[in-house]
Amino acid sequence: MSVPYETAAYEPAESPESPEEHLARLLGRALNSFELPDDVLRRLDCALAHDSSLHSAHHSAGLHRETYRHTWLLADGCALTLWELVHNATPGSEPQHEVYVDEEELRTATARLPLPPDEPDFELPVLAPLEPVSAPRHVYVPDDSADHARRLLRRAENPDRPGPDTAELLRSAFAHQITQAFGRPCRAGRAGLGFSLYEHAFLLRDGREISLWEVEHTATPDGRHMCEVYESEAEAREAMERRAAQVF
Repeated sequence: MSVPYETAAYEPAESPESPEEHLARLLGRALNSFELPDDVLRRLDCALAHDSSLHSAHHSAGLHRETYRHTWLLADGCALTLWELVHNATPGSEPQHEVYVDEEELRTATARLPLPPDEPDFELPVLAPLEPVSAPRHVYVPDDSADHARRLLRRAENPDRPGPDTAELLRSAFAHQITQAFGRPCRAGRAGLGFSLYEHAFLLRDGREISLWEVEHTATPDGRHMCEVYESEAEAREAMERRAAQVF
């Protein structure tokens, strides 16, 4: 059974920087970007999300260096990190940017800078989602997913549908997957009564996954088609049972 979709015009909100745009900016300012292995760049072509944070910093007598951690979430669930070194060669000079694949290369590059090696770094905690990333539960398709989420919530007729907080969160969705969910059937009720359950899984730009559960049915007084949306599969299945009982 196909899922009906609306075709109403929609003007999407301005999106944050995509993984591709972030990588392009990083490579564009790095003096040694041509040294990056081709296989690393190929893997980054399938990045789904990214995050950056300051890893360490040192300032002394007009000289400075900062290191940044740039991490991408790939389609296979792995995380790939590039290290950016920003420094000036002489006091007051323009900062230079370099990029490295691993921390050993970063340490080698940092050691040649004219800064005291025995000065401690200023370390900042690593921010989510830079913790170990588990493999995505779904095979996502990058698309106008935020608009799909908006239309799904708009056509839901149940009063207890997901509220504004969920709608706001899904504005950052950039990929999604729709699958029909099977399992225990609810009682059929009157002849011709039909129920279908779909999971709409969304991948957000920070790497989180959120699912909405859509119930399609004809358990209405006049037999018309109705759509309801819930935040969990359990809530959706309970709603199916409740609707079937009302017309049994």
